[in-house]
Amino acid sequence: MKMADGPTILRRNRPGTKAEDFSRWPDEPFEEMDSTLAVQQYIQQMIRRDPSNIDLILNMPEANDEGVWKYEHLRQFCMELNGLAVRLQDECHPETCTQMTATEQWIFLCAAHKTPKECPAIDYTRHTLDGAACLLNSNKYFPSRISIKESSVAKLGSVCRRVYRIFSHAYFHHRTIFDEFENETFLCRRFTAFVTKYNLMSKDNLIVPIMEGEGATESEA
Repeated sequence: MKMADGPTILRRNRPGTKAEDFSRWPDEPFEEMDSTLAVQQYIQQMIRRDPSNIDLILNMPEANDEGVWKYEHLRQFCMELNGLAVRLQDECHPETCTQMTATEQWIFLCAAHKTPKECPAIDYTRHTLDGAACLLNSNKYFPSRISIKESSVAKLGSVCRRVYRIFSHAYFHHRTIFDEFENETFLCRRFTAFVTKYNLMSKDNLIVPIMEGEGATESEA
């Protein structure tokens, strides 16, 4: 992009850029983003600015399509969840986590098979993220990044329910990995706030007490 009275700002990471210098370009107002990927770019820009500022990240710009806003956020959640999946591989093995569980009360069946069945937790995680990627990149249901049919938006809730189980398994069975990842990304907090704000999941299914813990911390401070 070229500023009216200034130099050209190249918003991309050049070959050889150090990791600590990634994406260190100035923020761009949403209304000046001239791209079919503007919503994705804006969300990622807000996350880079401050991943802990969940209200800011979830605050939809004016004149934006709510269906596209929800869709792009869910795409972003799935991309970031791959980072948690990679960390889980260090200790979430098929021999030790033979089922996708969260506490002793919740056992989840994997929908990646012709008939839903039990899967080792790490396989369930991979299958779920692969399935979410296939759906969210489907030209049949999501052919456009600027306008989405309501019938396609309605499919987002089922994706949210499935990917949330990755958070819940990590929280209840791999707490150290969960805490380290969450302290860096605030991803479970953001996801919980997102699905609550847009009624994409029942509160009864939000079993990770992440928002409650946040409130307790504030009251104790």
